[in-house]
Amino acid sequence: MGSVNPRARPALPLTSLPRSVQVLVAGGGPVGLAAAVELGRRGVSCLVIEPREEVSRARPRCKTVNVRTMEHLRRWGIADRFRAAAPLPVSWSKDIVFCTSLAGYELSRFTGVLGLALDGDRFPETGQQAPQYVLEELLRDVVTELPGCTLAAGLRVTSVEQDPDAVRVTIQDRAGGQASVEAEYLLGCDGPRSAVRDQIGARYVGEFALRPNFGMVFHAPGLWPQVKHGPAVQFWIVNDRTPALMGPMDRNGTWWIIALGVPPELGRRTAVSLIEGAAGVPVDARVISDDPWTARMQLVDRLRSGRVFLAGDAAHLNPPFGGHGLNTGIGDAVDLGWKLAAVLQGWGGEELLASYEAERRPVQDRVIREASENMKTLSTDLAAASLEDDTEVGQQARRTAGRRIQQQKAAEFHSLDLVLDLSYDPSPRVIPALHPAPDPAPDPAPQPGPHPAAHRGARPGARLPHVWLEPGRSVYDSLGPGMTLLVLDAPADSWLPLAQAASKAGVPLDVLDLRPRDLRQRYGAGLVLVRPDQHVAWCADALPADPAVIIDRVRGAGPKAPNRPPR
Repeated sequence: MGSVNPRARPALPLTSLPRSVQVLVAGGGPVGLAAAVELGRRGVSCLVIEPREEVSRARPRCKTVNVRTMEHLRRWGIADRFRAAAPLPVSWSKDIVFCTSLAGYELSRFTGVLGLALDGDRFPETGQQAPQYVLEELLRDVVTELPGCTLAAGLRVTSVEQDPDAVRVTIQDRAGGQASVEAEYLLGCDGPRSAVRDQIGARYVGEFALRPNFGMVFHAPGLWPQVKHGPAVQFWIVNDRTPALMGPMDRNGTWWIIALGVPPELGRRTAVSLIEGAAGVPVDARVISDDPWTARMQLVDRLRSGRVFLAGDAAHLNPPFGGHGLNTGIGDAVDLGWKLAAVLQGWGGEELLASYEAERRPVQDRVIREASENMKTLSTDLAAASLEDDTEVGQQARRTAGRRIQQQKAAEFHSLDLVLDLSYDPSPRVIPALHPAPDPAPDPAPQPGPHPAAHRGARPGARLPHVWLEPGRSVYDSLGPGMTLLVLDAPADSWLPLAQAASKAGVPLDVLDLRPRDLRQRYGAGLVLVRPDQHVAWCADALPADPAVIIDRVRGAGPKAPNRPPR
């Protein structure tokens, strides 16, 4: 594996850019590309501006694609393509191991981690471990397959101007040439050094961690035979030489490692020694790339300015412990994507766009807080005297460390409540239940296996509980691209007034009649209205006297955006 991607896309000449587009996305990383997929699949014309001609394989920071992101890939029809491209199949390992070194003592083990194991029928797709570049390359392919979507590599956004009717974006190539493109909306998905964020005057609020970290990708084909603990997706190395996290990127000897508390100068000077300290044996290692970083816990002071929105790392940064950063950004892209499409197609009102910040900001804030909590106990904090001693004292030290690891790290690796049970409640675009069911009592400590939350019914604002309708066919596979009304237990045609109200407002509504399947108890209501992002908008046993109230609330009724055809 090298740092050059053979699938590089040549820079697009400025003269090839459209003069106008419905949505311009600044930044063609996974979040910007996901937004383009969400928009393009809904018939919205979209231009993605990305400075890199090739996807970097040298710094694959994200390696965890969680269950919720996999559900979106399934909805887009590309989950199987992604799994086929991943170097490590889910069957390879579902474990995280804490050890004194790869060749040393095992201290503790977590299994069924990061959503890699099925949990009854709670979700249709397990998580997937894969370097970030695998997802990014796939999404590049998908964007270019969508009519009306253009990926313009080798270009960057340099300035933004807007008025009530449009955004005018200046785009620059490597030679300094410039072009202007007009868009109805602009998405800033251009990362921590976002030009779009700077242009609208938004800023990060939050903190930097004090401790530096030194990441590397290295090739060591002879290392696997030295590993005493079997396959794992992560190894947490607990010793005084190289407290670290590390794991395989493939089965051919390519590894990643994060040496904790190591500044860049020291890391580069002692790279092979750090690898050997984590391995516990001499290693014939070739360093492919390095990536020094310091954790940041920051959230932008606002996610929107007029027709300009921020998403992904341009809007929020969190420590990587738990694997939530990229996945939170994909959630931003989905929430914003369907809402922009609804407004551009005329059935969504301006208040629908206002709900983007109302819904996503609490999620982003919670992810930052939980990732920061995960960072409080790292390998540097777990090291103790005698852990590597082959004595009774050493055995006792390892047992003590193992108990502490189980107590303090379980929540990080069994975090499906954070992944699946986040709810947009309260939200101005969600109608609260009249008689909400009580939440299950929280576990004293997260444990693998079915969680009580997996069995609660439909709740406004929450993700629709999953069920299999038949082998291989998820209820999610039967939801429409717009709103979907699940009819679970209601008199014949009693739902028709809601469908008529949706039709009058121009809202796309599919009706999924599930009455023969006896799912009323599972969902806790006879009628469940589901949004395009699979979150519940409303549920009850009967319609109100004026069903248009439901439709108007959910779509953000107000002045309609012009119903323009894609350009």
